[in-house]
Formats: sequence, structure tokens, C-alpha cells
Amino acid sequence: MGFAAFAFYLFAITAVVSGGLVVLSRNPVHSVLWLILAFISSAGLFILLGAEFVALLLVIVYVGAVAVLFLFVVMMLDVDFAELRGEFSRYAPIGFLLGLVILLQLGFAFGAWEVTEQAAAQRAAVTPAPEQVQNTVALGQLIYTRYIFLFQAAGLVLFVAMVGAIVLTLRHRTNVKRQDILAQMYRDPAASVELKDVKPGQGI
Repeated sequence: MGFAAFAFYLFAITAVVSGGLVVLSRNPVHSVLWLILAFISSAGLFILLGAEFVALLLVIVYVGAVAVLFLFVVMMLDVDFAELRGEFSRYAPIGFLLGLVILLQLGFAFGAWEVTEQAAAQRAAVTPAPEQVQNTVALGQLIYTRYIFLFQAAGLVLFVAMVGAIVLTLRHRTNVKRQDILAQMYRDPAASVELKDVKPGQGI
């Protein structure tokens, strides 16, 4: 067994086992740590495939930002683990039913899966050969040259979804003091400052 095959089996087994432990772990902090390990193993698989840019992007974005954010949120929240276990046992039948439905759907999908003879040629025609251009350059040409309009449309859809989520969840509370920039700019100094003549021995 060569080093590449050994590394593939190592990263693949680690990714599968850590992905399962993310779901099965009872402690949310441990789940986030297993999730980080799954991301790192997936990045190793991408490096073996020759996609170094995607691997580093996975580590920087998901491990360095998203997973760490999850870890901070879980550690800062006062989580009652006993209550979580009670809720888990309460909704376990519904979760098992949904999991069974998803497995049946996946079985139907893979059961009717057919690989055409042109599949390998079509996959190879998307990007140039690795010895001709680097994968980062090829990815940039695909996203920002060939599929620029689809890429911008996807970004616009995500932006609209983000704005919609903010609008739907925004609640203006009346008992909260907010800053009014226009009121501060157009205020009258004569009405803003009041001079008091305080006599000796008197309070305000």
C-alpha cells in the first residue's frame, strides 16, 4: 500500500467516524470538536484530489470561523445537559421516523442510478488538465469568467435571504433608548442647555 492510499483511508475513516460522533456525542462541546476533526479530514481528502484551494478554504472558513463560532456559542451558553437528554428521548421517535424516510429516499435514488458512458468525458471537459493550469486558476476562470452571471445571481439570492431574515426577526422595542442622529444634528442649543442659579448652601 502506497502513502497516497494509506492517507486516503486514514482521512476517509476519520471523516466518517468523526461525522458519526458529531451526531452521537451527548456533549455539544465534544460534537463541535468532532465536527472540526471531520472538516480537517475532508480537507486532507481534497488535498489528495489535488484541490488545494478548496482544502485551505475549508480549513480557513469552516474550521477557523464557523466551527470556532459554534464552539464559543456552545461554551458561553448555559446549557442544561439533563434537559437536553430529556428532550432527545422525547423527540427520538420522530427523529428515527425522519431518518428512515431519508434512507428510503436515498435507496430509491441510488437504486435508479445509472452511469452513462459519456460521464467521464463530460467531467473531464469542465476543467483543463492539471499540468496545463493550476486548480485555483481553473476554478477562478469557471466562477468569474464562464459562470459569472450565475455566481452573481446566487450571491444576490443569498443577500435577499439575509435581508429577509433580518426584516422578519427585527423587533422595535419602545423601552429601549436609541440614537437619533438627525435629532442630535438639528437640536437647538438654547433649548438643550439650561442654566441654574444655585444659591450657596442649596442643592439643585
